[in-house]
Amino acid sequence: MSATVNNPFQHIVEPLDPKDPTQQFYNLSKLGDPRYERLPFSIRVLLESAVRNCDEFLVKSSDVESILNWKHTQTQTVEVPFRPARVILQDFTGVPAVVDFAAMRDAVMKLGGDPEKINPVCPADLVIDHSIQVDFNRKSDSLQKNQDLEFDRNKERFQFLKWGSKAFRNMRIIPPGSGIVHQVNLEYLARVVFNFDGYFYPDSLVGTDSHTTMIDGLGVLGWGVGGIEAEAVMLGQPISMVLPEVVGYKLSGTPNQFITSTDIVLTITKHLRQVGVVGKFVEFFGPGVSQLSIADRATIANMCPEYGATAAFFPVDEVSVQYLEQTGRDAEKLAYITKYLKAVSMFRDYNNVSQDPDFTRIVELDLTTVVPCCSGPKRPQDRIAVSDMKSDFESCLGAKQGFKGFQIPPERHSTAVPFRFNDKDYTLNHGSVVIAAITSCTNTSNPSVMLGAGLLAKKAIECGLSVKPYIKTSLSPGSGVVTYYLKESGVMDYLFQLGFEVVGYGCMTCIGNSGPLPEPVVEAITQGDLVASGVLSGNRNFEGRVHPNTRANYLASPPLVIAYAIAGTVRIDFDKEPIGEKLDLESNCKKRNN
Repeated sequence: MSATVNNPFQHIVEPLDPKDPTQQFYNLSKLGDPRYERLPFSIRVLLESAVRNCDEFLVKSSDVESILNWKHTQTQTVEVPFRPARVILQDFTGVPAVVDFAAMRDAVMKLGGDPEKINPVCPADLVIDHSIQVDFNRKSDSLQKNQDLEFDRNKERFQFLKWGSKAFRNMRIIPPGSGIVHQVNLEYLARVVFNFDGYFYPDSLVGTDSHTTMIDGLGVLGWGVGGIEAEAVMLGQPISMVLPEVVGYKLSGTPNQFITSTDIVLTITKHLRQVGVVGKFVEFFGPGVSQLSIADRATIANMCPEYGATAAFFPVDEVSVQYLEQTGRDAEKLAYITKYLKAVSMFRDYNNVSQDPDFTRIVELDLTTVVPCCSGPKRPQDRIAVSDMKSDFESCLGAKQGFKGFQIPPERHSTAVPFRFNDKDYTLNHGSVVIAAITSCTNTSNPSVMLGAGLLAKKAIECGLSVKPYIKTSLSPGSGVVTYYLKESGVMDYLFQLGFEVVGYGCMTCIGNSGPLPEPVVEAITQGDLVASGVLSGNRNFEGRVHPNTRANYLASPPLVIAYAIAGTVRIDFDKEPIGEKLDLESNCKKRNN
C-alpha cells in the first residue's frame, strides 16, 4: 500500500531526491515531534504505516497519536491498526487463502460481475515448502525420489496452486523445490524499502507461519498471524494489534571462535523465556550486534516464537546493506534504501549510543559468556552446555516424567537391545541417536555453520570415521544457494560420504516430515522401551514432533549434528571421550598423512 487519498499528513510528503519530484516519501521528522526520535525503531515502522495510510476511517489521526505516545500508551492495552506492505504464505496455510479467493471469484461471477477483479490488494507470496518428506536418504537419487513422491502425493494441491499463480494478480507462488519460505524471503523476496506508486516506505509483512519473524534479522518488521488475518490484509484491511511493549536486548562483547549462531540463539531463548517477553517486541541494540552477520541475526530472529515474543527486530545498518548487495539486489535500489532510511531516522549505527531509543526495559547479554550448547530434550528453552550433555541426559532419564524427565527406573538405565540391520549386528541404548538432521531455515541459512559442518565432515572422513548406517541422516537446505556453496567449497562430497546428502528443499524433519525409521530400529526401540534421540538443527523439539519414536530431541548447530551422528549417542562428553574409536582414528589419519 503506497499512500491514502485525503491524508491529513500530506503536508509532510516530500521528494527523496529534489531532482525527481515523482519519488516521494512521508518525512516523519517533519512531524516536528521530539517523541519520534525516542521511539524504538520497530515502533517507528508502525508509525510510518499509520501516517501513510491515515484516512480517518480505517486508520485515524488518533491512532498516529497513540503510536507517537508509545512511551505512555504501551502499558494501556491500546489497539492500533497496522497495514503491512506485503503478506507471505506457506502452502499448508496458504492453500485455504487461495481457495477463498477462488470462491469469491465464483460468487462475483454468479452475481454477474467480473471475477477477474478479485485479486489481492496487498502483494502476497506463497512458497511451497511444507509438503516434502524424508522418505529416501543416504542415496545419490534421494532428492529426486523425495520430490517425485511429493508431487505424487500433492498432485491436486499443486495443480490448484499452479492455476492460482496464473489467475491472480499481485500474488506470486514459488514452486516446490525452491526452498524454505523464510530463507527464500530473506535471500530473494525481501525489499527492505518499497518503491511503489511514487512512494518510498519500509518493507513490512505478516505471514501465516510463526517463524515469519526470521526476516526481522534483516531489518524488515514481520511476524506470524492466523489465516483469517492474513486474508484480511490481502484484501486491503489493516490488522488490529495491541501496541506492544518493547524490550531492548543489548548485546556486548565478541563471541569466541568456537561459538556458533546456534549457541547464541539457544542462550538468548533460555534467557528471554526467563525474562518473559510474551506479546512484546524485542529490539536488539548495542555494540555486540555489529559483530553479527545478517545470517547470525536471522537465526536469532527466527527463534522469536520459541522465546515467546511477537517480533525480534534488528534495525537496518551497513551490514544489512552489504547483505543485500551480496545476495544480488540492484545497486540502484541499495542507494535509495540507505538514503530513505537515513532520511526517516530508521538507519542504525549500533556503535552510536546516541541513537539508542527508549525501551520498556533493557536486558543484556555479554557474547563472551556464550558456550557451545544444545537444547532439549523436549523444549527449545532448555539449554544445556555441550560439556554437560551426558550428565544432563542421564539425569533426565530417571527424573519424574516432565519437560526434563522420562521416569525410567534406575535398573533399566543400562538397557541394551541388539538388532540386525543390513546383515550386521548393532545395539541400541537409551540416548542412541537414530535421527540426525541438518535441517530448517533457522540454521541452513547461515553459511558459517553449514561450512563448519562440512569441514567437520571432511576431517571425519579423512580420519576414517563414519555414521552408523541405521541412523537416519539428512540434509535439507533452505535454498539452492546452500547446495551451491557447499559444492563450490569442496565439502559436499564429505557430507555425502557421512550420509548427509541433500534429500530435499523444504522444512522436512524440522516440522516432523522426517519419514519412517528402519523397521529393525523401531522394533528395538519398542522392545526396550528406549529413550532414543534425535539431533537436529531445527527450532522446535517438543516430544512427538520430530518423530514418534524419538522421545529425546536436541536442537544443535549443524557441526554438532555431525558430531553426535558420528558418536551415535548423546550420552557422551566430548571433552573427555573420543567422537570415534581412537585406534581407528589414529591409524586412518596416519595412512592419509603418509
